[in-house]
Amino acid sequence: MRRQCLSLQSRSFATPIRTLSASPSPQNAPSSTAGSLSATGPTTQKPHGIDPRWLTMTKRRLGRCMMFGLRPSQIQESGELLRQIARDWRELVAGSEGYLTDAPRRGLFKQAVAWGEMHGHVNNVTYARYAETARVYFTRNFAMHIDPAHKKEWMNVVSSRGIGLIMRSIKIDYKFPMTYPDQVTVYHKLVHDPAAADASPYAFQLQAIVLSEARFRPAARVHEDLVTYDYKQGKKTALPPFLFEQLKKTWELQEQAKEYWRQRILDIEARVRTLEVESWDREDAVEDTGSAKK
Repeated sequence: MRRQCLSLQSRSFATPIRTLSASPSPQNAPSSTAGSLSATGPTTQKPHGIDPRWLTMTKRRLGRCMMFGLRPSQIQESGELLRQIARDWRELVAGSEGYLTDAPRRGLFKQAVAWGEMHGHVNNVTYARYAETARVYFTRNFAMHIDPAHKKEWMNVVSSRGIGLIMRSIKIDYKFPMTYPDQVTVYHKLVHDPAAADASPYAFQLQAIVLSEARFRPAARVHEDLVTYDYKQGKKTALPPFLFEQLKKTWELQEQAKEYWRQRILDIEARVRTLEVESWDREDAVEDTGSAKK
């Protein structure tokens, strides 16, 4: 019987994506749609991109190809794929969800996980602190690099002078407990298009992703609901023009990043699939067991 491959677990891309399988699809199989199709029907859409273990599984798939023996050109191809994953893993994970990972627009914050965390892992409240610090970096990037003409106004956003931001609610989804030694990388992105017809004139939402540098995947996701507030008048106020315009541009760049890095994922998938078909996933494949087969 033809072997079944380890395929990409995620079937939740927002754009139409063909599910990559190890075997040729049956002629009468239903075609994929947005979110792709499982054996029993459409999968439930997730609010984010690829499966968090996609990078690990892809590396395992390449390792299995090597176990069955590869030609020099195939070894070079697998090595290049591994180098690309190691170099771009943050972009493949976060960029494919619309997070801007290129300076200076990224809301980047890095911090080492402290030794001796409570109960041997990062305390839950610490993730909120990570996100809060990253949000300040996210805002200050506009003041220092993107829109210096409104530097004073941007700096007021993270203070209690003039028009600033008030947290209306925060929600944290914990994915796994981080432990020492590790380091987090935190990015922020807009959740909705601020120029959409149903967008609030007073508020916007951000989402932060807390990446584990040791595990190469999200350790937590933080959803923040923010309201623009006039501290001088003591009430909420509409988004000032300088803030609205930059948020609108940021949303457009996020959509471009999402499309670009999702295509990079599909490119990697196609190249890995080719190696599988040329190595272990063929009719006459024999595993290379080295000296054990002598």
